[in-house]
Amino acid sequence: MEAPWHLYIMAVMFITAGIMHFARPKIYLRILPRYIPSPKLMVALSGLVEILVGLGLCFSFSKVYSVYLIIAMLTVFLLVHFYMLSNEKAGAGIPRWILILRIPIQFVLIYWAYSYL
Repeated sequence: MEAPWHLYIMAVMFITAGIMHFARPKIYLRILPRYIPSPKLMVALSGLVEILVGLGLCFSFSKVYSVYLIIAMLTVFLLVHFYMLSNEKAGAGIPRWILILRIPIQFVLIYWAYSYL
């Protein structure tokens, strides 16, 4: 069975987000919770994982593994969203209403990934 076109939209979205970790690492370093060790390494690793899961969505032999990794990753990334709400500095100048809106969007993304299982 051929993969739906929107699966490739998700793949491009994760590949692009992963590339941005390397193109603009300061953005990600600013929003990373202070309790996360080795921030530069974590930004690079999370970017690499995003690229790999995006690519993994494009192949039938890796799609299911990629979906599970995406769900796990998006769940862990909720910590960043809540951290950004914790104080003004952590919010990186993003309006509070956008920070709040990102949380339900995260659950929509999790459901979207789950729909490919």
